[in-house]
Amino acid sequence: MNIYQVDPIGDRRWAELVERHPRASVFHTPAWLRALQCTYGYEPVVFTTSPSTAELKNGVVFCRVKSWLTGRRLISLPFSDHCEPLCDSSEDLKFIIRYLQTTLERQHWKYLEVRAVNWNLDQTDALNLPSVPGYLLHVLDLRPALNDVFRALDKDSVQRRIRRAERSGLVEETGRSDGLLKDFYSLFVATRSRHRLPPQPYAWFENLIRSQGDGLEIRLAYEGRTPISGILTLHFKDTTYYKYGCSDSRFSNLGATPWLLWRAITAAKSRGASRFDMGRPEEEHVGLVKLKSHWVPEPKRIAYWMYPDHSSLHVTSGWKLRLAKGFFLCMPNRMLALTGRLIYRHIA
Repeated sequence: MNIYQVDPIGDRRWAELVERHPRASVFHTPAWLRALQCTYGYEPVVFTTSPSTAELKNGVVFCRVKSWLTGRRLISLPFSDHCEPLCDSSEDLKFIIRYLQTTLERQHWKYLEVRAVNWNLDQTDALNLPSVPGYLLHVLDLRPALNDVFRALDKDSVQRRIRRAERSGLVEETGRSDGLLKDFYSLFVATRSRHRLPPQPYAWFENLIRSQGDGLEIRLAYEGRTPISGILTLHFKDTTYYKYGCSDSRFSNLGATPWLLWRAITAAKSRGASRFDMGRPEEEHVGLVKLKSHWVPEPKRIAYWMYPDHSSLHVTSGWKLRLAKGFFLCMPNRMLALTGRLIYRHIA
């Protein structure tokens, strides 16, 4: 076998593989890759055993991240909760990964990272692909009747708060308009500030809306004319993805965020979705894990795979993040947003 490189945005064969492959997600799509490229300048590439004259049978998609601050590396994929290798054969996957391992040093890449869910790569013979453990993936099953889905949710933390929001007279607005995005982003910056983290740049959300079209939806809850909570969801094939959320902590007693999530779940169910992917918090983020476990009590444990082992350099690890959070805490929101514009392309 030989290894070939494919442009996943320009080569229609990649879109066709993503459309038909059962493990493909919204993070594989040319639309998602285009938003990454336009916002951060990453170069997407697919490695495959299929030649250019044949149908694409398999592929592992990466972004080439080139940063003067954090180095050059291959990530599959930046800012994506997970990204399965689209390989039906373990032999094909091993061949692709081995090829990348042998060419890594020659191409001056610091490391490669694969964010798989179902491939247990540390048990794949002779790959020597160390893992970065500590992630939990929460996926809500939407196949049962909607009433049964609701009854399975935590009674106090979810059901009761949804009913409270319904009684409080909140108004929901949905769509992708400039006005909705501005209200959403204002809440998003304030929420990230509470968590002592810079927000993704405004351009990232603009590019997502431009590339995703009808596959993206912003939902905002208003108390009168005041936006108090927002979520952003993506939809691809039979799955809706809850990707971003934000809120005004002054109105947390109204239950707006659970209400918006339930509205999104109801809409997903009505359009034929069988899964509601709530993303993958790190286990050490105890509060976020607890919140999502009220919706999905038995999340799936996943890991990221890196070669060579650079887990100690991972952006979200240990003392580096704590030190940065202390620095971000001192910043006003406008400066925090500017910091996000400057640093996100480096941290992938």
